[in-house]
Amino acid sequence: MPFFTEGLPVVTFPAPKDDEGIVAIGGNLSPEILVSAYGQGVFPWFGEDSPILWWNPHPRFVLFPEKLHSPHRLERRIRSGEYRVTMDRAFDQVIRGCSEVPRPGQEGTWITEEMITAYQRLHSLGYAHSFESWFEGELVGGLYGVSVGALFCGESMFALRRDASKVAFVTAVRFLVRQNYRLIDCQVYTEHLASFGAEEISREHFLSLLSRYRDMETETIS
Repeated sequence: MPFFTEGLPVVTFPAPKDDEGIVAIGGNLSPEILVSAYGQGVFPWFGEDSPILWWNPHPRFVLFPEKLHSPHRLERRIRSGEYRVTMDRAFDQVIRGCSEVPRPGQEGTWITEEMITAYQRLHSLGYAHSFESWFEGELVGGLYGVSVGALFCGESMFALRRDASKVAFVTAVRFLVRQNYRLIDCQVYTEHLASFGAEEISREHFLSLLSRYRDMETETIS
């Protein structure tokens, strides 16, 4: 089924005018606006005291799943079964963890209460998904993102134990490949995801891939 005919009205975003890629300011985080945004390569990113900023940057940071790099040390940890990875079992806890767990060199969080509520709503509608790492029955890491046809838009991850989010990420990518997903959108460059094989491509290339993958069928994600 085409992505834009799943029951929500489409809100059209303007084309970006520069490499920074801010295409709109304001609005709200309703499901129809969020789904419209992701379907056009746009995502929200803003701070606690900022209006909602909508981005479509150049270059775009993506992971082609076939280029996933998982270090030997991490592969040993995955094979050991130290962490049990699940999908969509604790979405609310994962997004809260991403909001609350401090990151080196980062003050505060862009995952505001407004964002949390909005993505919880997307999850209830089947657009947003989480992958969780468990250790001895406790949630110790995970990630969440938004599905756009055969493209998965990663949003954030967190870890309370060493490699917990990395195990969730590698397991998630391999699971998504089995479900016929073709691309992971990482949005903007980070050294952490570059170490897994993510790379920068032009905005034009990304939007071309988005238009190709947006309406592709995938298996049920959870």
